[in-house]
Amino acid sequence: MDARERYDEIADDLAARDPDVQLGQMMGMPSIKCGGKLIAGFWNGSMAFKLPDEIEREQALEIEGAHLFDPGGRDRPMKEWVEVPGDHEATWPALAEKALKLRKGNS
Repeated sequence: MDARERYDEIADDLAARDPDVQLGQMMGMPSIKCGGKLIAGFWNGSMAFKLPDEIEREQALEIEGAHLFDPGGRDRPMKEWVEVPGDHEATWPALAEKALKLRKGNS
């Protein structure tokens, strides 16, 4: 399974299990939203997650190759977002769940 297929599988699973989850396009990428707010997306073979909790974000940044998400490539990363490469797609489902829980906790 390639990275995009894995993203689609994760996104479809979240949407099937939670009525607050919507799938679509945002910021030029396939996206997962909760209550209309972006929580994750697929970007150039990686998956990006909004992790506003500093501890959760720091743990995600410990994954090899993970870094703050900079969709514009202008050295202006989004401070609450972590991009995790496809090489570590096994971590994506748990990170997507964390992003969803953090969003719901901040609703």
